[in-house]
Formats: sequence, structure tokens, C-alpha cells
Amino acid sequence: MARKIVVTSGKGGVGKTAVSVNLGMRLSQMGERVILADTDFGLNNIDVVCGVEESVTYDIVDVIEGRCRAAQALLRHPEYPNLFLMASNHTDPNKYISPQAVRLVLDSLAPRYDYILIDCPAGIGSGFHRAVAAANEALVVTTPHVSSLRDADKVISVLKSYRLKSVDLVVNMVRGDLVADGEILSPGEIAQILKIPLLGIIPQEDAVFLGERQGCAQKAFKILAANIQKGTRKLYNATGKYNGFFGSIRRSLKKNL
Repeated sequence: MARKIVVTSGKGGVGKTAVSVNLGMRLSQMGERVILADTDFGLNNIDVVCGVEESVTYDIVDVIEGRCRAAQALLRHPEYPNLFLMASNHTDPNKYISPQAVRLVLDSLAPRYDYILIDCPAGIGSGFHRAVAAANEALVVTTPHVSSLRDADKVISVLKSYRLKSVDLVVNMVRGDLVADGEILSPGEIAQILKIPLLGIIPQEDAVFLGERQGCAQKAFKILAANIQKGTRKLYNATGKYNGFFGSIRRSLKKNL
């Protein structure tokens, strides 16, 4: 039976959809059968992020309104055979879809999959409640910015009204150099402020920095996926390369880029 995990945030622009997609890819590479369900009916862009928007035939509303079966609305990712996408409403984003209808669709698929990751709209409106009502667990995505923390705190307060098995924190876009210099809050400090367990740290990467290949974020997503799969609490060290003598040089150079 699939674990149904809603990926949510209080504020838009914190990388919630990117976290959902990358986490789904990593879990699928670990042999898990994963569904990425897009419940953001306003932006509905998880298929765009995955690069398969032109291959979408049916969406979740087609299932709810009886135009296809739930399995027919799943699109297998061309590069990740264990990863399946369910697009959100592409025809009428203003149409009312009840939380119960979304839950019924995902519950019907759960016995044949290991994970259903539910990409949730930002904020705490009706779309948020529609997504959370279909889940058993929650990942709250935030960044170290004050506005993001304030909105994440509001979301966590609302999540407490649901009977979820767990509510965990993922801190995204972490600048290791700024954390090392004490200029922004560390992920650990953010978890203490929000009062929920820290499950993942995702670093902010430049496309090219001092000849280093981009890939730290992918390593961080592998650690996050392993934590979810195995129940561990290992965290990516975003400040590691910025400590010590050579680390201080890296911090200085990065600030001047």
C-alpha cells in the first residue's frame, strides 16, 4: 500500500514542485513505484517540469468525471520507468473538485504503488485542503528567508488539524557559505523555530562555481529519499566545503561572484 505524502509550503517560489519531482525520481531509482500527483489546479506544471507536457492525454479531473480509469491517467516517465505522473486539471482550473474525489482516485491507485507524492498548491486555500485530505504524511518545504518561515509556520499550524502520521521539514535553497558565516539561520535553527523534525537539507547551487560540477543537490535528494525509505535522519552537510582555511577562500570568492 502506497505511502501518500503531500509536499506543501506556505509560500510560492520555495521550490516545492522541484522537491516533489526530484524526490520522486530518486525514490524510483531506488526501485520504488512512485506516482507524482499534481493537485495544483491553478499552475498545474509538474508535467512541464518533467518535460512530458505534450504527452499528457488524461488528467485527474478526467478520472473523477468518468472519462477514463485512474490507471489510464498515469503517464510513465520516459527516463524513469518506475515513476508515473498524474496531471492536474488542464481544461478548467476554476472547476470545483472536492477533497473526497481526489482522495478516492489516489486511494484506488495506492495498492499497486509504493509512494504517492502529492504536489500541493502554495498557501492554505481550498487547493491546500484538497491535497492534504488525500495524504497520510506531509513534507513542509521552506527556505531560510523570513517570509518563507512565517508562511511555513502557518501551514504547520493548519496541518495539526489533520490526523497525519508525520509532518517533517525540508529546508531548500540553503547557501552553505552564508550559514557558515552566520548570516542566515541554519537548517537546524529553522527546525527549532518551526518545531517539527528536520528530514532534508537541499543546497542552493550555482550552475558553475570554481569549476565544480553541479551535483550537490542531487546528492542531497538521494539522502532525503533514503531517509524517507529507511526512516533514517541523515542530513546533507551544506557547510562542509565552506569550513576551514580553504572554505573561507571559497566563501570569499562566492560573495564576489
